[in-house]
Amino acid sequence: MSTSPDYTPPKVWTWNQASGGHFANINRPIAGATHEKELPVGRHPLQLYSLGTPNGVKVTVMLEELLARGHRGAEYDAWLIRIGEGEQFGSGFVAINPNSKIPALVDRSGPTPVRVFESGAILLHLAEKFGEFLPSEGPARTETLCWLFWQMGAAPYLGGGFGHFYVYAPSKIEYAIDRFAMEAKRQLDVLDRRLAETEYLAGAEYTIADIAVWPWYGGLVMGWQYDAAEFLDVQSYRNVRRWAASIGERPAVRRGRMVNRVRGEPASQLHERHEASDFDTKTQDKLTAGG
Repeated sequence: MSTSPDYTPPKVWTWNQASGGHFANINRPIAGATHEKELPVGRHPLQLYSLGTPNGVKVTVMLEELLARGHRGAEYDAWLIRIGEGEQFGSGFVAINPNSKIPALVDRSGPTPVRVFESGAILLHLAEKFGEFLPSEGPARTETLCWLFWQMGAAPYLGGGFGHFYVYAPSKIEYAIDRFAMEAKRQLDVLDRRLAETEYLAGAEYTIADIAVWPWYGGLVMGWQYDAAEFLDVQSYRNVRRWAASIGERPAVRRGRMVNRVRGEPASQLHERHEASDFDTKTQDKLTAGG
Protein backbone atom coordinates (compact mmCIF):
# COMPACT_ATOMS: atom_id res chain seq x y z
CA MET A 1 0.00 0.00 0.00
CA SER A 2 1.35 3.40 -0.96
CA THR A 3 0.61 6.61 0.94
CA SER A 4 2.62 8.75 -1.47
CA PRO A 5 0.77 11.76 -2.92
CA ASP A 6 2.22 10.65 -6.26
CA TYR A 7 0.52 7.26 -6.17
CA THR A 8 -1.02 6.27 -9.50
CA PRO A 9 -3.59 3.43 -9.44
CA PRO A 10 -2.58 0.44 -11.57
CA LYS A 11 -4.52 -0.33 -14.73
CA VAL A 12 -5.85 -3.53 -13.15
CA TRP A 13 -6.15 -3.72 -9.36
CA THR A 14 -4.83 -6.87 -7.68
CA TRP A 15 -5.23 -7.99 -4.09
CA ASN A 16 -2.24 -6.95 -1.99
CA GLN A 17 -2.47 -9.13 1.10
CA ALA A 18 0.35 -7.18 2.73
CA SER A 19 -1.66 -3.96 2.73
CA GLY A 20 -2.07 -4.06 6.50
CA GLY A 21 -4.79 -2.45 8.55
CA HIS A 22 -6.90 -3.56 11.48
CA PHE A 23 -9.02 -5.98 9.45
CA ALA A 24 -6.36 -7.18 7.01
CA ASN A 25 -6.65 -10.76 8.26
CA ILE A 26 -10.32 -11.07 7.30
CA ASN A 27 -10.79 -8.66 4.38
CA ARG A 28 -10.69 -10.20 0.90
CA PRO A 29 -12.12 -9.38 -2.53
CA ILE A 30 -14.06 -12.64 -2.94
CA ALA A 31 -17.17 -14.09 -1.31
CA GLY A 32 -18.05 -17.57 -0.11
CA ALA A 33 -17.08 -19.84 2.77
CA THR A 34 -13.50 -20.40 3.84
CA HIS A 35 -14.23 -23.40 6.03
CA GLU A 36 -16.93 -25.87 6.97
CA LYS A 37 -18.81 -25.08 10.15
CA GLU A 38 -22.43 -25.67 11.03
CA LEU A 39 -24.30 -23.11 13.07
CA PRO A 40 -25.79 -24.05 16.42
CA VAL A 41 -29.58 -24.02 16.80
CA GLY A 42 -31.38 -23.34 20.06
CA ARG A 43 -34.95 -24.02 21.05
CA HIS A 44 -36.54 -20.64 20.37
CA PRO A 45 -38.39 -19.56 17.19
CA LEU A 46 -35.76 -16.94 16.35
CA GLN A 47 -32.09 -17.76 15.97
CA LEU A 48 -29.75 -14.78 15.81
CA TYR A 49 -26.09 -15.00 14.79
CA SER A 50 -24.38 -11.75 15.56
CA LEU A 51 -21.89 -9.59 17.43
CA GLY A 52 -22.52 -6.51 19.60
CA THR A 53 -21.51 -3.97 16.97
CA PRO A 54 -23.95 -1.16 16.13
CA ASN A 55 -25.53 -3.28 13.42
CA GLY A 56 -25.91 -6.20 15.77
CA VAL A 57 -27.30 -4.04 18.57
CA LYS A 58 -30.15 -2.90 16.33
CA VAL A 59 -31.57 -6.43 16.27
CA THR A 60 -31.05 -7.36 19.91
CA VAL A 61 -32.67 -4.08 20.98
CA MET A 62 -35.62 -4.82 18.68
CA LEU A 63 -36.04 -8.31 20.10
CA GLU A 64 -35.84 -7.12 23.69
CA GLU A 65 -38.36 -4.35 22.94
CA LEU A 66 -40.76 -6.92 21.46
CA LEU A 67 -40.40 -9.15 24.50
CA ALA A 68 -40.98 -6.13 26.75
CA ARG A 69 -44.31 -5.64 24.96
CA GLY A 70 -45.33 -9.20 25.73
CA HIS A 71 -44.58 -10.95 22.43
CA ARG A 72 -43.50 -14.40 23.58
CA GLY A 73 -42.96 -15.39 19.96
CA ALA A 74 -39.99 -13.04 19.93
CA GLU A 75 -37.98 -15.27 22.26
CA TYR A 76 -34.62 -15.83 20.72
CA ASP A 77 -31.22 -17.46 20.96
CA ALA A 78 -28.35 -15.07 20.26
CA TRP A 79 -25.20 -16.87 19.16
CA LEU A 80 -21.88 -15.05 19.13
CA ILE A 81 -20.10 -14.68 15.78
CA ARG A 82 -16.55 -13.45 16.29
CA ILE A 83 -15.89 -11.60 13.06
CA GLY A 84 -12.27 -10.84 13.98
CA GLU A 85 -11.66 -14.59 13.88
CA GLY A 86 -13.43 -15.08 10.57
CA GLU A 87 -16.43 -17.01 11.92
CA GLN A 88 -18.69 -15.19 9.45
CA PHE A 89 -16.99 -17.16 6.67
CA GLY A 90 -18.08 -20.55 8.00
CA SER A 91 -20.28 -22.53 5.63
CA GLY A 92 -23.29 -22.41 7.95
CA PHE A 93 -23.16 -18.64 8.29
CA VAL A 94 -22.62 -18.06 4.57
CA ALA A 95 -25.69 -20.21 3.90
CA ILE A 96 -27.89 -17.73 5.79
CA ASN A 97 -26.00 -14.61 4.72
CA PRO A 98 -24.07 -14.88 1.45
CA ASN A 99 -22.64 -11.43 2.19
CA SER A 100 -20.85 -12.77 5.32
CA LYS A 101 -21.82 -9.84 7.53
CA ILE A 102 -23.50 -9.82 10.92
CA PRO A 103 -26.28 -9.84 11.96
CA ALA A 104 -28.16 -12.72 10.37
CA LEU A 105 -31.43 -14.20 11.59
CA VAL A 106 -33.23 -17.48 10.95
CA ASP A 107 -36.95 -17.37 11.67
CA ARG A 108 -38.02 -20.92 12.50
CA SER A 109 -41.53 -20.06 13.65
CA GLY A 110 -43.14 -21.44 10.48
CA PRO A 111 -43.00 -24.78 8.67
CA THR A 112 -39.98 -23.66 6.63
CA PRO A 113 -37.07 -21.73 8.16
CA VAL A 114 -36.66 -18.25 6.69
CA ARG A 115 -33.27 -16.56 6.53
CA VAL A 116 -33.14 -12.79 6.95
CA PHE A 117 -29.91 -10.84 6.49
CA GLU A 118 -29.10 -7.11 6.53
CA SER A 119 -30.00 -5.39 9.78
CA GLY A 120 -32.62 -3.12 8.19
CA ALA A 121 -34.36 -6.09 6.60
CA ILE A 122 -34.37 -7.91 9.95
CA LEU A 123 -35.96 -4.92 11.69
CA LEU A 124 -38.60 -4.68 8.99
CA HIS A 125 -39.28 -8.42 9.12
CA LEU A 126 -39.76 -8.36 12.88
CA ALA A 127 -41.83 -5.18 12.85
CA GLU A 128 -44.25 -6.63 10.31
CA LYS A 129 -44.31 -10.05 11.94
CA PHE A 130 -45.32 -8.69 15.34
CA GLY A 131 -47.10 -5.50 14.29
CA GLU A 132 -44.90 -3.25 16.43
CA PHE A 133 -42.66 -0.19 15.99
CA LEU A 134 -43.84 0.43 12.42
CA PRO A 135 -47.09 2.22 11.56
CA SER A 136 -49.31 -0.01 9.44
CA GLU A 137 -50.09 2.58 6.78
CA GLY A 138 -50.08 6.18 5.67
CA PRO A 139 -47.53 8.98 5.98
CA ALA A 140 -46.25 7.75 9.36
CA ARG A 141 -45.23 4.42 7.85
CA THR A 142 -43.55 6.13 4.92
CA GLU A 143 -41.67 8.52 7.22
CA THR A 144 -40.46 5.60 9.33
CA LEU A 145 -39.18 3.72 6.29
CA CYS A 146 -37.48 6.84 4.97
CA TRP A 147 -35.40 7.16 8.14
CA LEU A 148 -34.74 3.42 8.27
CA PHE A 149 -33.30 3.46 4.76
CA TRP A 150 -31.51 6.74 5.47
CA GLN A 151 -29.60 4.91 8.17
CA MET A 152 -28.77 1.95 5.96
CA GLY A 153 -27.34 4.29 3.34
CA ALA A 154 -25.66 6.72 5.73
CA ALA A 155 -23.91 4.42 8.21
CA PRO A 156 -21.24 3.15 5.80
CA TYR A 157 -19.88 6.71 5.65
CA LEU A 158 -19.69 6.79 9.44
CA GLY A 159 -18.38 3.28 9.99
CA GLY A 160 -16.53 2.18 6.89
CA GLY A 161 -15.53 5.74 6.06
CA PHE A 162 -14.88 7.91 9.09
CA GLY A 163 -14.37 5.07 11.57
CA HIS A 164 -11.99 3.22 9.30
CA PHE A 165 -9.72 6.11 8.42
CA TYR A 166 -9.85 7.81 11.82
CA VAL A 167 -9.25 4.67 13.89
CA TYR A 168 -8.33 1.55 11.94
CA ALA A 169 -6.30 2.56 8.88
CA PRO A 170 -2.58 1.73 9.22
CA SER A 171 -1.68 5.34 8.41
CA LYS A 172 -3.53 8.61 8.92
CA ILE A 173 -4.56 10.16 5.61
CA GLU A 174 -5.62 13.77 6.02
CA TYR A 175 -7.78 13.88 2.91
CA ALA A 176 -9.70 10.72 3.86
CA ILE A 177 -10.27 11.80 7.47
CA ASP A 178 -11.37 15.28 6.42
CA ARG A 179 -13.70 13.87 3.78
CA PHE A 180 -15.49 11.46 6.10
CA ALA A 181 -15.45 13.72 9.17
CA MET A 182 -17.26 16.30 7.04
CA GLU A 183 -19.87 13.72 6.05
CA ALA A 184 -20.28 12.42 9.61
CA LYS A 185 -20.94 15.95 10.84
CA ARG A 186 -23.35 16.62 8.00
CA GLN A 187 -25.30 13.51 8.96
CA LEU A 188 -25.36 14.56 12.60
CA ASP A 189 -26.71 17.93 11.49
CA VAL A 190 -29.44 16.20 9.47
CA LEU A 191 -30.48 14.31 12.60
CA ASP A 192 -30.20 17.33 14.87
CA ARG A 193 -32.45 19.43 12.66
CA ARG A 194 -35.02 16.66 12.44
CA LEU A 195 -34.99 16.01 16.18
CA ALA A 196 -35.53 19.70 16.84
CA GLU A 197 -38.96 19.18 15.26
CA THR A 198 -40.00 15.83 16.73
CA GLU A 199 -39.37 13.63 19.74
CA TYR A 200 -38.40 10.65 17.60
CA LEU A 201 -37.20 10.37 14.04
CA ALA A 202 -40.52 9.43 12.45
CA GLY A 203 -42.60 11.69 14.69
CA ALA A 204 -44.12 11.29 18.13
CA GLU A 205 -43.72 7.50 18.27
CA TYR A 206 -40.63 5.36 18.87
CA THR A 207 -40.10 3.15 15.80
CA ILE A 208 -37.65 0.90 14.01
CA ALA A 209 -36.14 4.08 12.60
CA ASP A 210 -34.91 5.03 16.07
CA ILE A 211 -33.83 1.46 16.78
CA ALA A 212 -31.75 1.47 13.59
CA VAL A 213 -30.15 4.88 14.00
CA TRP A 214 -29.49 4.88 17.75
CA PRO A 215 -26.63 2.33 17.96
CA TRP A 216 -24.62 4.29 15.39
CA TYR A 217 -25.35 7.97 15.95
CA GLY A 218 -26.61 7.70 19.51
CA GLY A 219 -23.46 5.81 20.38
CA LEU A 220 -21.37 8.46 18.69
CA VAL A 221 -22.81 11.38 20.65
CA MET A 222 -22.76 9.34 23.88
CA GLY A 223 -19.00 8.89 23.43
CA TRP A 224 -19.00 5.16 22.69
CA GLN A 225 -17.89 5.23 19.06
CA TYR A 226 -14.31 5.61 17.87
CA ASP A 227 -13.30 7.86 20.78
CA ALA A 228 -14.27 10.69 18.44
CA ALA A 229 -16.75 12.73 20.50
CA GLU A 230 -14.38 15.66 20.98
CA PHE A 231 -12.99 15.47 17.45
CA LEU A 232 -16.49 15.75 15.94
CA ASP A 233 -17.72 18.24 18.58
CA VAL A 234 -20.76 16.08 19.34
CA GLN A 235 -21.74 18.34 22.25
CA SER A 236 -23.06 20.83 19.71
CA TYR A 237 -25.77 18.43 18.53
CA ARG A 238 -28.08 19.01 21.47
CA ASN A 239 -31.20 17.45 19.98
CA VAL A 240 -29.37 14.27 19.00
CA ARG A 241 -27.90 14.06 22.49
CA ARG A 242 -31.35 14.47 24.08
CA TRP A 243 -32.79 11.75 21.86
CA ALA A 244 -29.83 9.42 22.40
CA ALA A 245 -29.94 9.73 26.18
CA SER A 246 -33.69 9.15 26.27
CA ILE A 247 -33.50 5.97 24.23
CA GLY A 248 -30.47 4.77 26.16
CA GLU A 249 -32.54 4.79 29.36
CA ARG A 250 -35.05 2.25 28.03
CA PRO A 251 -34.62 -1.08 29.87
CA ALA A 252 -34.96 -3.10 26.67
CA VAL A 253 -32.27 -0.98 25.02
CA ARG A 254 -29.95 -1.55 27.97
CA ARG A 255 -30.49 -5.29 27.74
CA GLY A 256 -30.15 -5.36 23.97
CA ARG A 257 -26.88 -3.49 24.09
CA MET A 258 -25.40 -6.17 26.33
CA VAL A 259 -26.18 -9.14 24.07
CA ASN A 260 -23.25 -10.52 22.02
CA ARG A 261 -21.09 -7.73 23.45
CA VAL A 262 -17.41 -8.62 23.88
CA ARG A 263 -15.94 -5.21 24.71
CA GLY A 264 -16.11 -2.94 27.72
CA GLU A 265 -16.64 -3.85 31.36
CA PRO A 266 -17.32 -7.58 31.91
CA ALA A 267 -20.57 -6.69 33.68
CA SER A 268 -21.80 -5.04 30.47
CA GLN A 269 -21.27 -8.18 28.38
CA LEU A 270 -23.61 -11.08 27.72
CA HIS A 271 -21.78 -13.08 25.08
CA GLU A 272 -24.76 -15.30 24.28
CA ARG A 273 -28.40 -14.98 25.22
CA HIS A 274 -30.72 -18.00 25.31
CA GLU A 275 -33.21 -17.14 28.06
CA ALA A 276 -34.46 -13.95 29.67
CA SER A 277 -32.96 -15.27 32.90
CA ASP A 278 -29.49 -14.94 31.37
CA PHE A 279 -29.65 -11.30 32.42
CA ASP A 280 -30.21 -12.28 36.05
CA THR A 281 -26.48 -12.69 36.57
CA LYS A 282 -26.14 -8.98 35.81
CA THR A 283 -27.47 -6.87 38.66
CA GLN A 284 -29.89 -4.11 37.72
CA ASP A 285 -27.49 -1.36 38.71
CA LYS A 286 -25.08 -2.70 36.08
CA LEU A 287 -27.71 -2.64 33.34
CA THR A 288 -26.81 0.91 32.44
CA ALA A 289 -26.48 2.70 29.16
CA GLY A 290 -22.88 3.65 29.90
CA GLY A 291 -19.66 1.88 29.07
